[in-house]
Amino acid sequence: MDPEVEFLACSDILELNDTEVPGWVEAMTWARNWTSQSLALQFLVTGGCVAAIAMVAVGIFVSHLIENAVTRNSAATTALYVDSVIAPLLPDMRSSNILDQTTAQALDETLDQGALGKRLISFRLWRRDGTILYSNEKNLVGKTFDPNPKLKMAFEGTIVSKFERAVDPESQFERSVGKPLLEIYNPVLQPWSGQVVAVSEFYEVADGLQQSLEQARLQSWLAVASFTVTFLLLLSAIVFRGSRMIEVQRRALRHRVGELSDLLAQNESLRGHVQRAAQRTTSLNERYLRKIGADLHDGPAQLIAYASLRLDSDTMLSSRTTKQQRSAEVEVIRASLAEAMAEIRGISGGLVLPQIENASLLELVERVVSSHEERTASVVRRSIARSDPRLTRSGKICVFRFIQEALNNAFRHGGGREQSVEVVINDDRLEVAVSDSGSGFDPEQVRSESIGLEGLKGRVESLGGRFDVETSSMGTTLRMTLGSMEVEPA
Repeated sequence: MDPEVEFLACSDILELNDTEVPGWVEAMTWARNWTSQSLALQFLVTGGCVAAIAMVAVGIFVSHLIENAVTRNSAATTALYVDSVIAPLLPDMRSSNILDQTTAQALDETLDQGALGKRLISFRLWRRDGTILYSNEKNLVGKTFDPNPKLKMAFEGTIVSKFERAVDPESQFERSVGKPLLEIYNPVLQPWSGQVVAVSEFYEVADGLQQSLEQARLQSWLAVASFTVTFLLLLSAIVFRGSRMIEVQRRALRHRVGELSDLLAQNESLRGHVQRAAQRTTSLNERYLRKIGADLHDGPAQLIAYASLRLDSDTMLSSRTTKQQRSAEVEVIRASLAEAMAEIRGISGGLVLPQIENASLLELVERVVSSHEERTASVVRRSIARSDPRLTRSGKICVFRFIQEALNNAFRHGGGREQSVEVVINDDRLEVAVSDSGSGFDPEQVRSESIGLEGLKGRVESLGGRFDVETSSMGTTLRMTLGSMEVEPA
């Protein structure tokens, strides 16, 4: 599809759903902001919500259990007391369908006086078919109502109590009282058989019960809330501690990853640096070989060829040559060969290294400096650190060749004026500087095929070191630095 057409199609879709997009954007923004928060904060918010819901559920459940238990115990106590007072007044309920006038009057007097008169505001005696045998509301006596579930449970032998607003049809008076009432259905048992022959229903003024229930609810809610808050705080403390530790470790890991990334970049740069130095070293070795071949060809080879030609000359082969002439010719040949041998030894002396495996850094520097002084009859000032680090064999060769070549350059191009060698040890780094007070040179004018400075630079950089040149009209300083790969602290 053409990109422009696709863009227009997407724009049309967004216009059609412009009422939905903000909601999605808002939801995605909220989710992104939420996940960006710390784990401790996420736990605190989520755990707090879950704990609040659990606290409400447990509080309601516990309050309900406490309310049922308190109501049941209070109802049992009241029912036992009422039964102990009323039961002796009742006739044999198995043979009586209604109460006689004497029994009703005795119940009226008992319920209106004493403790029962203060505690009970209404009393009814039920028959199994729903007929009211007795009530302190005389207009209800003899009436029949459909048995409600509470009445049925009572006839099964269970004390039923409810602490709630009266809703039964026969309870109009109780609804008009406006006080907290405890409704109790108490089975009336036959003394000999234990059979339920009637049920007494009465309403008790429950001011004290209401206060007890409110206090029990308050204490249960406080207990549940205290336990929930304490539990949440303890878990939050553990989570906050773990989150803080994770955050510290994350920052340390991020810092470590950054350091490793920097080291990786440095290693990659160093690898390329060393690779280029190795390539330059290979090229310089070829130049060294060509220079050695040129030196041998132009020096010793020419002298030996000259001696060979003199050996085949007429002077040496002719019988007319006098003894004196032949002796003079032999002397010339001997001088030419001696000069060739001297040049060969000079070239070999520059190629062959002394025994450096067991030599210390101080001994190595002293050897190369003393050799230079003997060969050039010049003076070199020394400044050498007293600590003696352990160098690898390649490190020793590099130091030896660097000082040797740098002093040769100082003598050849700087006239050997105020030559000096300085060796400094700094932790696991070795720094060597060779200086002179000659007229200096322009590094830009040095030819790329020159094997002097380029050879030193390639040799040092191939070991991961650093090579620097400082030159001016006041003199020249060549400096090399080797790192921990070639230097071990003493």
